[in-house]
Amino acid sequence: MPLPRRERGSRLAGPRVTCLPPATTGSPRHAGRGGPSLSHAQLLTRRRHSSEQGPPESETRADFRPRKWLQEHSGGDARDSQQVPPPEMSSRHRSVSTVLRAWPLPAVAAGICFLEHTAQESFRGWACLCPPSRSANLEPTVWQRSCSGATRMRMCGQEEIVIPCASDDSGSVDLELSNLEDSRKDSSNIDLTDLDSSDIPELPEESLDSLKPLSPQGAFTEENNEMLVQSIEEVFSGKLKDQLEKLTFLRGLSSLSQTLHSDKTTESFVHSHIAEIVHVLHMLVQEEPLHSVFSPVLLEVFVTITVFSYQGIFLLFGSEDRANFFSLITKSIITLPPVETLTQLEETLASRPSHAEYLYRQMLQAFSEMLQSLVVKDPHLERFDTIFKHISLWLPSAKDHERVRAVASMAQVLKCLARHLCLKLPLQFQGLGHLVALMTLLCGDPLREVAEEAAKGTYYLLHITLKLKYIIHNKTDRQRMRRGLKMCYELLELYNVKHFYRYPFKIAQVFDIFFNSNELCQFVITIADSLKNLKHPRTQQCAGELLLTLVKSVESQFEKVPEIVGVICAQLPIISHLEVHRQIISTLSLFISKPKYTDIVLSHLLCHPVPYNRNIAVLWRTLDIDQCSTTRVLCRLLRKLQKCHELPCQEKMAYVALAATNALYEVFVGNKLRAATFRLFPQLLMTLLIQIHHSIGLTMSDVAIPSGLYTEEEMSTEVTPLCFAMQATKTLLLRTLCRQEFNIMEQNKGWTLLGGEDCHLQGVFLLANALLEKNHLFAHKILNLLVPLLNRGNDKHKLTSAAFFVELLQSPVARRLPSMYSTTRLKDWLHNGNNLFRILALRGLHNLIRHRKMREDIKNLLPSIFESLREPDERIVLLAIQILLKLVRTIDFTTVAALMRTLFSLFGDVRPDVHSFSLALFGACIKSVKHTHKKDVENQVLDSLIPLLLYSQDENAAIAEESRQVLKICTQFLKWKPPQEVYCKDPFYIKPVEVRVTCRFFGTKCKGKIDILAQTLMYCKNAKLPIRRAAVLFVDLKGLLHDPEPSLRIIASQALFRVQKVKESQPEPEQRVCWLRKFIDCLSVEK
Repeated sequence: MPLPRRERGSRLAGPRVTCLPPATTGSPRHAGRGGPSLSHAQLLTRRRHSSEQGPPESETRADFRPRKWLQEHSGGDARDSQQVPPPEMSSRHRSVSTVLRAWPLPAVAAGICFLEHTAQESFRGWACLCPPSRSANLEPTVWQRSCSGATRMRMCGQEEIVIPCASDDSGSVDLELSNLEDSRKDSSNIDLTDLDSSDIPELPEESLDSLKPLSPQGAFTEENNEMLVQSIEEVFSGKLKDQLEKLTFLRGLSSLSQTLHSDKTTESFVHSHIAEIVHVLHMLVQEEPLHSVFSPVLLEVFVTITVFSYQGIFLLFGSEDRANFFSLITKSIITLPPVETLTQLEETLASRPSHAEYLYRQMLQAFSEMLQSLVVKDPHLERFDTIFKHISLWLPSAKDHERVRAVASMAQVLKCLARHLCLKLPLQFQGLGHLVALMTLLCGDPLREVAEEAAKGTYYLLHITLKLKYIIHNKTDRQRMRRGLKMCYELLELYNVKHFYRYPFKIAQVFDIFFNSNELCQFVITIADSLKNLKHPRTQQCAGELLLTLVKSVESQFEKVPEIVGVICAQLPIISHLEVHRQIISTLSLFISKPKYTDIVLSHLLCHPVPYNRNIAVLWRTLDIDQCSTTRVLCRLLRKLQKCHELPCQEKMAYVALAATNALYEVFVGNKLRAATFRLFPQLLMTLLIQIHHSIGLTMSDVAIPSGLYTEEEMSTEVTPLCFAMQATKTLLLRTLCRQEFNIMEQNKGWTLLGGEDCHLQGVFLLANALLEKNHLFAHKILNLLVPLLNRGNDKHKLTSAAFFVELLQSPVARRLPSMYSTTRLKDWLHNGNNLFRILALRGLHNLIRHRKMREDIKNLLPSIFESLREPDERIVLLAIQILLKLVRTIDFTTVAALMRTLFSLFGDVRPDVHSFSLALFGACIKSVKHTHKKDVENQVLDSLIPLLLYSQDENAAIAEESRQVLKICTQFLKWKPPQEVYCKDPFYIKPVEVRVTCRFFGTKCKGKIDILAQTLMYCKNAKLPIRRAAVLFVDLKGLLHDPEPSLRIIASQALFRVQKVKESQPEPEQRVCWLRKFIDCLSVEK
């Protein structure tokens, strides 16, 4: 198919020209107006071979700037006829430039002169491409342009070949749009009940008949081919030294490729040496300088690849080496300096002008034609997919000239593909969403040249998409296809293709209809990734608006949401425009507000390091969620934290618990979810209190931090899990207007109590009481919340919940609780092995006693409460006593008598509070005894007199005072009227007169009722000094005569004297006398 493209004298044409057979009747000899359809290969090569083509005049040079080069492909364009070589070029130079596809630089011209004289001697093998009779004197190739835009080429006196070219000017676009409109006139009358391919708009299609390769019948002999192959093989094993050898080699390859279908030996050679060919081409491109526009080698490489492509051999696909080669040539073109720079470089490198702009345009045109040759017959879009992967790297380039070249090349490829589209399954192109996103963004590019080229490419991409989706669409989803077609019609009716670039949002909405979930995610990720474009704020704004618009319009079709959110979050730190920043946060808020993605997005956001950096913190604080979704979103975030509390206590705290706590704090600070915060206040407060309990005593090293989340420098030693939980709890109280409760906690060191290992429950009690006092509504809501949840979660979860619950039982609402949620549950806790639960149970019972209706149920628990009096834990005993103090007047006599016996055993308890409260309860029991039962407890009262009298001398003022009060109750119960000296607050040993009066009174009243000596003897060795002093006033013990305390020794001797005197004056009963006699005898022996 590719035809010889050089004209010159015999020496120059020899190595390159292929003698073709006479044209057949079916050949496109007379192509023109009304002629047969023209091949795409001919369309692509016409401009390159035109002898009339030359550099523009100086006054029209501006027409060939980058934004124009793809619009200047000639064809039927009248401007082509005006393009003539510049006047400074001689006829010789014009001839050379015709041969080398317009390369009029001095170095090339010199090489051509050398080639004219030495081509046959240096490379005799190349001359054998033509028959011997003509190898020395070949006719020049004659190029002519027809009025229809076709180019006629006469080769070696043979029939002329016609190479037409499609016009690519702006007028053609209007024509194509008109054709499209003709095919869909009156779109409102489209029958949507049945979808047919005829509904899809069509572009004017070019015939592919002429793509069939010409079969040379006498142009190449077997001997010529063998010599050509031999010469090429020599290059594989050697090295091309100069530009002439490189050009000759490349042209030889192109010529050899034309014999592939007629010579099996040549075909076998080429196919077996593809790797070597690619390697040589790769080396040739690598050797080219950065300003390779001044060298014809790179242009010839493009031509060679194009020729091979039309023969079905694709040198850029199939292996890693070919892919690297493709990447190299793409980079060599896209990264060329701007044309202005090339012009300046030309002036410094050459003594005479070589027209850099003209060469630059030709180089870009050759590159574009090479790309188009790859997709002319690409039914599975496999080659297009590869092209896109290479070009897409340059589409978002920050350099304007690189972006212009990339988007123009892609637009031409899309146009070619759209005109010759013949799709077959399976399709290999899977990057539609990515491509649409890039082209849509470029439609909003600040550089108008880029925007216009992107608009053209997008227009052709829309046609491709329509056909592609028609092939693969699900027949059950025809309604969606109909809707998409209708929107396409509406869009193309409203907007001319030239102005497509002004409406990127409408473009996105049209394509969105055809996207599947994977393509939609590609689109969003690409748009999000473009936010890092710092050089062009307008691109950032366009991306932000596109992202927000698309997410708003699409419902639950996204896949790979974590990847999308990850890309968006990664761009937050580099977004400088405030409006774009707001749009990105709105986009993330939309994702979070959709039920399908809420958990996914939250989980991703909770994987960031805490404390959150500024951008993530601002995201949490400014979440823009619709009112109906705020509660659900906050509830899901709260649930992330609650799940950590339901698991058994682990060695390390889950990181998500820490992250969720910090997120809640940021949400409270932002106060954007205020209504939801009020609505979920009970759950939020209880969950944060439980988190405080879990965080006590932990550091960041006690948190299971995901690997790689922190660097050693980022990890702060000052931050602890408890800090996060505390600040979130405080902020919650302030944001929900619980300022009085907050002040109560501040004034009573409540925060310190909450964060203490042993006093956490006290802090919970304080906060619960504050809420109950200042905010009944919240307190009642929390009570209702806790009722069904008390037995859930781990121990710390249960303890904190139970502590809050039992304190709220003071509320009148607690009276309406069923017994299974109140007394029955408290009874279970009374028998729990954990003392803390037993304490909470007793505290709850104490609070329930306030409600009279609950007392009967509590009385049933008295046996368990009595057992609590014998507990070693002081807190349990005190709570039990406090409960009994409130119940003692309502319980039966038998229970009271049993209780008095138990309390008597607590007299003298080393725990001061237990001692004091047991005395108080004993007095309350005596008061509660009715008249009919006084005789039954009289002995117990008498037995308590001496202990009470002695403990009235206790060094603890509270115990001494309580003992005197109970002693008074006892004497009143016995209807005794003791002297006031009995209630003396001064120590007995300094009041001997009062002591004598007291001893005489009790000795008289207790005569024959109690054994004063036996009772007193029990306290003679009491650990407390004041009790021992009081006891020796009644008993003489030899051991006490040697007590280290002088006052005690004196009192002991006096007591002994009184005891002996009492013995002599008042005979005791026989049993008492025997006991005293033995006691005195014992003392005498010891003396």
